Amino acid sequence: MELRQLAYFVAVAEEQNFTRAAERVHISQSGVSAQIRQLERELGAELFDRSARTATLTAAGAAALAPARAALAAAAAVGQEVGDVAGVIRGRITVGMVVGCTVTPLFDALAAFHRAHPGVEIALLEDNSDRLVQGVRSGTVDVALIGTATATPAGLEALTLVSERLVVAVPPDHPLAHRRRVTLRDLADHPVICMPAGTGLRTVLDQACAAQRLQPVIALQAGAADAMADLAARGLGVAVLSESMAEGYRDRLSARVIDDVDIPALLCLVWRAAHGPAVRELLAHGRRAFGGGGGLPEPAAAGDDPRDSRAAPPEEQ
Repeated sequence: MELRQLAYFVAVAEEQNFTRAAERVHISQSGVSAQIRQLERELGAELFDRSARTATLTAAGAAALAPARAALAAAAAVGQEVGDVAGVIRGRITVGMVVGCTVTPLFDALAAFHRAHPGVEIALLEDNSDRLVQGVRSGTVDVALIGTATATPAGLEALTLVSERLVVAVPPDHPLAHRRRVTLRDLADHPVICMPAGTGLRTVLDQACAAQRLQPVIALQAGAADAMADLAARGLGVAVLSESMAEGYRDRLSARVIDDVDIPALLCLVWRAAHGPAVRELLAHGRRAFGGGGGLPEPAAAGDDPRDSRAAPPEEQ
């Protein structure tokens, strides 16, 4: 039994798909399948039910998953302990980023971290915010930049970078462009263009609508602000964006704050309280990149509240 086989097994179990698991571990699907078949022969039991499109764990696979994760964590800890003694950080860190988010300070932080610690492999994963939070909780993602309506997701440490109001973005000749005050009820009179469920902006919109028992017509969904703006500019609906996102489209769209939505759209870094030196160092580079060398606090220790920190608005969230 080899550590790489356990790593492939855990990847397939978490992705529930051999192709996605192969992409995650950077080898061919046939290579992943062959190694897991070899592991199954050694264990004397099938680990996955392959009869459907989704690879689901058998009873034997479910029993093996926790020990496999523990073995991989123990192996990683060996390298970390030796690295601490030698003053060198090695290993792999997975950074999550909400889909459609182009936040330059995050890329600056990753570049600075890579220069300082070339022995650490960086993997970047795009997904919606809900799945990124799940990934951080399960340990498959080390640090994630998410959009959220909750400053600190349960069980995680968090640093709020941006807190903004929701706005509607419409062409200059749209009726809402001439309103001094726009409410959710006004929005419900028009087809809406918004981000998919699981994203921070959509969560804020859904919670605000539920509080007023409104059900706007979601005409179109897109994971990137550029796509939403293009659709709104063509008259296909009213785009719901954050203030800083809408700022980039002033040349063709008029933005109005949704007056009765008090829940802010937040952009946060999240991570687990128990983390290794690579995460600690990446967070330090992140603070410098977002805060200009001191604008953001140190990562919150248990019991600290990081929610009052702020950073310059990113392009998208």
